[in-house]
Amino acid sequence: MSKQPVRIASLGDLDDCRVPLVTEPLSASQADRLAPSFKALGDPVRLRLLSLIASHAGGEVCVCDLTDAFDLTAPTISHHLKVLKETGLVTAERRGTWVYYRIRPEALALLSTVLAVPQEAPA
Repeated sequence: MSKQPVRIASLGDLDDCRVPLVTEPLSASQADRLAPSFKALGDPVRLRLLSLIASHAGGEVCVCDLTDAFDLTAPTISHHLKVLKETGLVTAERRGTWVYYRIRPEALALLSTVLAVPQEAPA
């Protein structure tokens, strides 16, 4: 089995996955397509990177601003960012020598929908 993350070409590929787990069970195909994103978020460094990107003022952050937040080498940070990008959770744009990252709100909305639990009405 490959250690490389599965690239999600388009969120349209996941349209049939927009159903909360509590509504109906995922099919094997849906689980196969969603798993890479959840696996990417299962790593503490990647989860923290996603949080830093999502909460950064202006909605985007330079990779140069992310490396200082970790006690890791720049290549290690780049690897983790690559995984987030390949799974479709973030986008990247090169500007000169720097790369700027943004979250993909639609990707997070999809994962949020899958994990949504309906709130019970107050008694």
